Amino acid sequence: MRSIAEQTVEELGGPGSVLARQREDHVELDRLLQELAGSTGSAQEEEVLRRIDRLVFSHAFAEETVLWPVLRRVLPDGDALTLRVEKEHQEVNELVSALETGGPDDPRRPARLARLVEVLREDVRDEEDVLLPRLQEAVPADELRRLGRRWELMRRLSPTRPHPTVSRRPPGNALSGLPLSILDRTRDAVDAGVRRAPAQLAPAGAALSKGLATLAGLVERVPLSRSGDRPPTSR
Repeated sequence: MRSIAEQTVEELGGPGSVLARQREDHVELDRLLQELAGSTGSAQEEEVLRRIDRLVFSHAFAEETVLWPVLRRVLPDGDALTLRVEKEHQEVNELVSALETGGPDDPRRPARLARLVEVLREDVRDEEDVLLPRLQEAVPADELRRLGRRWELMRRLSPTRPHPTVSRRPPGNALSGLPLSILDRTRDAVDAGVRRAPAQLAPAGAALSKGLATLAGLVERVPLSRSGDRPPTSR
């Protein structure tokens, strides 16, 4: 098998193929991780991390709801392969949640950041070198393009923040995806507005953002949101 990192767009099934779309996100993630390594000051670091979060969580959610069920269906070892990546996704969720909870002055922050970068790069390697080439072998190019359209739609409707208690598998992730996406994307807009707003409006915006986070936490803990998860990724 050849890594999808080494193939042309045509070999991947064209620009609309899910393989080409996945690789585009991986290239953007690599750029953001390099930007994170060169960031100076907590404000700049937090801004880069926000962009990484929006990319990573929507990307992973689309994988878990669209691609990994296909891999489990068409490959005899699909369950083990996808579980490995789901564990990486779970660790990313937990690391980002810990970074948000601890804040910029937490002494554990540098180690957590370093581990986050390490896991994200491991996840890209596992997908580009193992899972996605196996998918390429198992389904024809026209199916890769159909999966690309479904994956892109799901990515645009996916949550953009960590939700470590939500199931990494259907039906829990599919059932919780839309409400969490609405809450996350509303919170993204509120937080962006707070950063641009006059200082006297910041407390109200921060309170609204906190309220949205509380609602998202409630959605995470609904039993249906946790249904279908495997013990290695359940929290």
